[in-house]
Amino acid sequence: MKIAVITGASSGMGREFVLQLSREKQFDEIWVIARRTERLEALREEVTTPIRPLSLDLTKDESIETYRRLLEEEKPEVSVLVNASGIGKFGTFSDMTLEDMNRMIDLNCKAYVGMTYATLPYLTRGSEVYQLDSLSSFQPVPYICVYGATKAFVLSFSRALNVELKGRGIRMMAVCPGWVKTEFFDHAVTDDTITYYNKFFTPEEVITRALRDMKRGKDVSICGFSVRTQVFFTKLLPHKLVMKIWCKQQKK
Repeated sequence: MKIAVITGASSGMGREFVLQLSREKQFDEIWVIARRTERLEALREEVTTPIRPLSLDLTKDESIETYRRLLEEEKPEVSVLVNASGIGKFGTFSDMTLEDMNRMIDLNCKAYVGMTYATLPYLTRGSEVYQLDSLSSFQPVPYICVYGATKAFVLSFSRALNVELKGRGIRMMAVCPGWVKTEFFDHAVTDDTITYYNKFFTPEEVITRALRDMKRGKDVSICGFSVRTQVFFTKLLPHKLVMKIWCKQQKK
């Protein structure tokens, strides 16, 4: 059985991956993972590929174990893995709760490692792994410092593991968009700490670019000329200056 596995599939980027991959590739099933079962069930009406909803909270070790056991029972060929689950919280570090910060680390980092590790035995030559990352991964970002740090982890992890998997013919790519208008902001923004958003992209734009970049053999996908320009200068300029510019944009 040839399948795709997509986490964070109930909304935003994960949902867009389901829609676009179902049009571009042939699968026997798409396994969609998130906490909101009704959102996952609704995907059956939007794609022709059979959908298997898995209601799991990936911040919990037992959910990763449930997924691992299911793979062991079914023994599918995982043609595509998409780690698109994630949360953010914007604000001053001292004003945030430790619970919120740990949850970001658990979902944005530990879940990616756990899902990748559990899936690895079922990836075959030609399999693709997409790790949803962020523009924040390229620089330290005051006032979203924990979120940015989790995304820096994803970038480093994804690029390094892509090299390790080259001999097996498995491709891994970090998808690093700028601001994307999704439900993410309903949870991330709770005050006026962050007020400057230079440009928003749509999930469709980001995922279309990601699928194209995977075909081109890239290990990082960046949607939008303005974002690619920003990443270019972030690599050249001292991070102290980059952070100063960011803080000035946010009137800090």
